[in-house]
Amino acid sequence: MGTTTFSGPVKAGTVREGSSANVGFVEMAQTAAWTQSASGDSTGIIIPAGSQITEITLYVTVAPTAVMLSGGTSATATELFTALAQGSAANVIKQASTATITDADAWADVGTSDVTIFLKSASGTTGRGYVTVKYIQNNNLA
Repeated sequence: MGTTTFSGPVKAGTVREGSSANVGFVEMAQTAAWTQSASGDSTGIIIPAGSQITEITLYVTVAPTAVMLSGGTSATATELFTALAQGSAANVIKQASTATITDADAWADVGTSDVTIFLKSASGTTGRGYVTVKYIQNNNLA
């Protein structure tokens, strides 16, 4: 199956205007490979300016060192969440929204520039998997 790339945001619904309007934004997602690191590594996921992050999901495929994980928009990786317990098991799914949310405003609107998503572990290098960031493009809640 092929893929199509176009500029968004994408809206869907049958009634665009008036009191019966039912048009809403389509939720987008990006996924990248994840490797446990204490250095605050870029995931390569870039979220468009003005977007609302709705969830960050960590799929653990290789058991990590049991430490906390944080995520953000810089190498400090603390702007979005901290204290997500990674555990020490493989084949688990972790939701960043269950961690300590550092700044709900940063989730509601990423700001006026595109942002890159970073992940950082307190220590260790054994964990592997995938990270998915779901977002509503150009929702402009700020």
